[in-house]
Amino acid sequence: MSYEQFAYLYDELMQDAPYDEWVRFVTEKLNKYQVNGKNLLDLACGTGELSVRFAKEGFSVTGVDLSADMLSVAQAKGQEEGMNIPFFEQDMTNLEGHGEFDIIGIFCDSLNYLKSDEDVIHTFASACSHLKDNGLFIFDVHSVYKISELFIDQTFTLTDDHLSYIWNSFAGELPNSVEHELSFFVLDEHSGKYDRFDELHYQRTYPVEQYSEWLERAGFELLEICADFLDSKPQDDTERIFFIAKKPSK
Repeated sequence: MSYEQFAYLYDELMQDAPYDEWVRFVTEKLNKYQVNGKNLLDLACGTGELSVRFAKEGFSVTGVDLSADMLSVAQAKGQEEGMNIPFFEQDMTNLEGHGEFDIIGIFCDSLNYLKSDEDVIHTFASACSHLKDNGLFIFDVHSVYKISELFIDQTFTLTDDHLSYIWNSFAGELPNSVEHELSFFVLDEHSGKYDRFDELHYQRTYPVEQYSEWLERAGFELLEICADFLDSKPQDDTERIFFIAKKPSK
């Protein structure tokens, strides 16, 4: 099965994801911190689901992702909605040529797919260089608790008529990292048989203090750290942590 087909499958698997909550959260933070513009850079945009939703809410969106196949799905999705959203194949650790934005976001814990400290540090610096003065940088990550307690050594399964998967998670070699081994079984409607394909995904997170230090080193002013789409502070059992930072005016 090609990766483009997997991208469509990904949308099906993620159809219950709280995408509207990301849009609401970002809009509320823009209002709270009085950011007037709505020019948004969606980093690691994947199949463009959030890019399209932001565009529907009046944002001027640019999407960036490392996967050409994911971007082809995103482009088709935008066209189906009658939207001319520019999508670019580029590494978010080294952005070039996009100008400056009012908001830059890395959503759906996409930052956790970066494999090293240096990748995160370079991503923060790259984002800062593409923000307007007083612009917002918003991202969410898995908590250390979620990686260590809810993922590692766990098995998840799904069984449906046309799609099933087995998802095993193991501790990675580095601290607070996890490897996901996924086997998908997808019904071929023509043959009536199931095709199998396997994926290996790696994620790593860091303590809140480490993200905060790297943000400040990149030149950001850290405004807020929130838990699970709420304005409350993260607790020991928080699963998703949001960071809201500002690029100070010169």
